[in-house]
Amino acid sequence: MTGQVFLREPPEILRLSAYIDGAIVEVMPEQGVVVESRCAFVQGIFGVGGETAGAITMVVRSPDEVLTAAHLKPEHKDQIVVGGALAQKETFARARELGIRAVVVGGVHDRDLKELLGYDLGVAITGTEKIGFTLIITEGFGTIPMAARTFDLLAAKTGQKAACSGATQIRAGVIRPEVIIPLDHSDSTQHSALSTQHSEGGIQVGDQIRIIREPYFGIIARVKDLPAELQLIPTESQVRVLVATLPDGREVTIPRANVEMIEE
Repeated sequence: MTGQVFLREPPEILRLSAYIDGAIVEVMPEQGVVVESRCAFVQGIFGVGGETAGAITMVVRSPDEVLTAAHLKPEHKDQIVVGGALAQKETFARARELGIRAVVVGGVHDRDLKELLGYDLGVAITGTEKIGFTLIITEGFGTIPMAARTFDLLAAKTGQKAACSGATQIRAGVIRPEVIIPLDHSDSTQHSALSTQHSEGGIQVGDQIRIIREPYFGIIARVKDLPAELQLIPTESQVRVLVATLPDGREVTIPRANVEMIEE
């Protein structure tokens, strides 16, 4: 006769840290809680690495400055470091060595990203990579200065605790990497009017946008026109479009679903 014996240890309570600081507004029995926070929010274009938190530290003086390994110091351990237009493999190695929580920069070269990961990244969702820190790219691939609005916002929050995640999904159900900075009362009052202003009416002529699909992926442009009628695109779908002016002066027609508005 044969048989099986299963032994199970007593259950243990798992204590998990909340992703962001805030107030609990709802308790879901035996599942979790909903945390509400008034915050400043920066959304990137691409990222790798999971959720983390730390104080924001600016280590460059302008959004077009390249973040080098020499910018990173031992005192940056456990912090979210903000660079400018580019970070390369030497910078990534230094960030891992020092125990930096996250690196936020405008751009990255594809070859350096491949070396950081150890493989070519496919189309699956990112965010589970074990690279030693979280990497958030705000603009795109190549040497691209960080948008001035993004750089100035992060600079204004230097020293404040922030949460960030590199999780990205480009296809349906788009997920973008993010930096979330909980605000105190004075910050909330200062930002409330601006948030209301930009939340009403959607994209308008003159707004600054970031294009999030090829062939203009990552480019910052200006809205020139918002045609009311649907237009036929190469996929043979009828969609709402906009006309945007690129930095080199060219005008292109793009589906509105392929852009993100950047607050100024």
